[in-house]
Amino acid sequence: MTKYNIDVIAVGASTGGPLVLQKFLKELSADVTTPILIVQHISSGFTDGFAEWLSFTCSLKVKLPSDGEKIESGTVYVAPDNFHMGVDGTGHILLSDLPPIRNLKPAVSFLFRSVAESYGPDSIGVLLTGMGRDGAAELKMMRDKGAVTFAQDEESCIVFGMPGEAVKLGGAVYVLPPEEIALKIKEILKGSDNF
Repeated sequence: MTKYNIDVIAVGASTGGPLVLQKFLKELSADVTTPILIVQHISSGFTDGFAEWLSFTCSLKVKLPSDGEKIESGTVYVAPDNFHMGVDGTGHILLSDLPPIRNLKPAVSFLFRSVAESYGPDSIGVLLTGMGRDGAAELKMMRDKGAVTFAQDEESCIVFGMPGEAVKLGGAVYVLPPEEIALKIKEILKGSDNF
């Protein structure tokens, strides 16, 4: 039996992401206290409402973080408008005003890269439905550093772009529908997963 010490869960989503994230967090929320960091591609001005809506539909605290904020258990952090979001090795949020990555800001790739570098095997990466390639190579980077990685399966995706690219690159340990991703993460956090 493999025992994990997971300190952070990083999640990226784009087209079709809000409803998928809502179901995913609702399935996780009863049991999971590990901090969750989310980058969702969404039109500027809608992020506050999106975070508020998520907080009403799951039992986790959902918020937009400040730069340098310490991540806390039982809390979901949603990347704010027009800032890349990452995390450092001491568990503090990094908000960056660097230029867009592949025309995206926030970019999933920025989050996944920071988690890979700071947490390596003590992290989980999840890439959900979305157009394009954002986060695909960086999910592979997370896997290469020992993280447990997930991509949403094609059948349940609105758009299989981002997770599909990650699967092609060998970045996903598991390819599953969102509800099954949540169940598997709960198993892993309980230490009962067996590779």
